[in-house]
Amino acid sequence: MDPRLTSTAPAGGALGLNEASTTLPATVAPNDADPAAAAYKKKASEAAVKFESFFIGHMLKQMRSSTKELAGDDSIYKDSINNDMLDMADNLVADQMANQRAFGIADAILRQLLPAAPVSAAPAPAPAAANVSTQNISTKS
Repeated sequence: MDPRLTSTAPAGGALGLNEASTTLPATVAPNDADPAAAAYKKKASEAAVKFESFFIGHMLKQMRSSTKELAGDDSIYKDSINNDMLDMADNLVADQMANQRAFGIADAILRQLLPAAPVSAAPAPAPAAANVSTQNISTKS
């Protein structure tokens, strides 16, 4: 065997690290009793909902703008009367939808910002369909 191909790494691993030093700590969810963690969670939730509201409002504004551009010359959608009120109504609808987390954008942002809750070590129960046994059914001709 070629001596250049043999490993000269220490017995503890390629970089000389033992197994205990390479394990990473598990992700720990912030304790709700900690005021700083609770304040961060509240701020992050509010910001995520506001962003979802902004996103939905912008989408509604673009949809209304597209409708206006595609409308015929004699269409009621070409009229610019009450555009201020329609914009305000769109923003209110966007706020309500964001508070209900209708699009899931706020939830996706919070999954990125907040650490995951610890997972229990117990295995999940098998689905009910997996417990059904199958039988061979033969048909007579």
